[in-house]
Amino acid sequence: MATNQQQTASTSMDYDIESAVLERYQAGARQQQPSLCCPTEYEGNYTEILPEEIIAKDYGCGDPTRYVNEGETVVDLGSGAGKNCYILAQKVADSGKVIGVDFNDEMLSLARKYQGEMADKLGYGNTEFVKGKIQDLKLPLDKLQAWLQNNPITSVDKIGEYEAQCDRLKNQEPLIADHSVDVVISNCVLNLVRPEDKQQLFSEIFRVLKRGGRAVISDIVCDEDPTPKIMNDPDMWSGCIAGAFREDLFLKMFEDAGFYGIEILKREETPWQVIDGVEFRSMTVRAYKGKEGVCLERKQSVVYKGPWKQVVDDDGHVFCRGERMAVCDKTYNIMTSCCSPYSKDIIGIEPYKNIPLEEAAEFNCKTKAVRHARETKGSEYNLTETSNDDCCSPGECC
Repeated sequence: MATNQQQTASTSMDYDIESAVLERYQAGARQQQPSLCCPTEYEGNYTEILPEEIIAKDYGCGDPTRYVNEGETVVDLGSGAGKNCYILAQKVADSGKVIGVDFNDEMLSLARKYQGEMADKLGYGNTEFVKGKIQDLKLPLDKLQAWLQNNPITSVDKIGEYEAQCDRLKNQEPLIADHSVDVVISNCVLNLVRPEDKQQLFSEIFRVLKRGGRAVISDIVCDEDPTPKIMNDPDMWSGCIAGAFREDLFLKMFEDAGFYGIEILKREETPWQVIDGVEFRSMTVRAYKGKEGVCLERKQSVVYKGPWKQVVDDDGHVFCRGERMAVCDKTYNIMTSCCSPYSKDIIGIEPYKNIPLEEAAEFNCKTKAVRHARETKGSEYNLTETSNDDCCSPGECC
């Protein structure tokens, strides 16, 4: 969602953003372009077995790969030369899968060139590189191109056939299916998408993720809106500057798309570039999918450990420090699961008597509701338990 200034600037552009980006990165596939990347340190020794050409011609600003685990299915948006994909291939191992999505044929060719070599080194092949626009992960462009070769558009009437084929491919043979991916990563690519397509971009990331899946995105952000001069410079667009997200709006894009648990994992203290007084730096954000759905009452509660006096989640629930807060089953699982971004700060309290989901009533998700301990234990709970062992040894202070 662009700001008014960004929208105004974009309407006066006399060049095509996609073409400017494509030309710049085609050149980057042929010859190294140092100006396209920020200095980045990658976790571990995963780059040691990568071909030098991939390392030299891959452009990024962070390391989202460090937040991926073994066995996961990962999509890399704007996979370029394949550096992040081949790092991920090692991390997810032979039980996982990595899919790189890129629109640049030269970058795709470069990445695919080393698939056999990397499979031999690893002892398995788990990478795939597909052509697509990252803001439209339904449309498989290689299949569409094959159809166009046999059905060239030679008249206005043929446009309808083309559009119908696009719809058929999206619905029947999508590039990335709904709810099919554990993690979506991207490394300095989202800023290259046109302002008018960015809302759709975040919706697509959300669509392809499984419930409980997450996005880990490294990108360039700015501390204030870029000036009109920056916005109208094609070199600034292809150079990861003009399309940079304003820091606060970057997180808001995830929130508006339906994500929860949104957090800044890393923000570079020193700006990468400063232009017209605007600071541009790398930032890595993680966000989760899975808060959608019905709210059911199973008498669960959560206790926020602190240190803040109270906190508010993405649905407006208020959690007071040390209080048993009433939550629905969905929120309870989001807060307490092992992979939850909240679990380290939350104590989960289950009811003494289990309420099956099929018997659970709908829960009124109040923003701030304290649950009495008796609700958890049940009104008939009158147990008295004592220990036969003294808590203190003779002569010791209790």
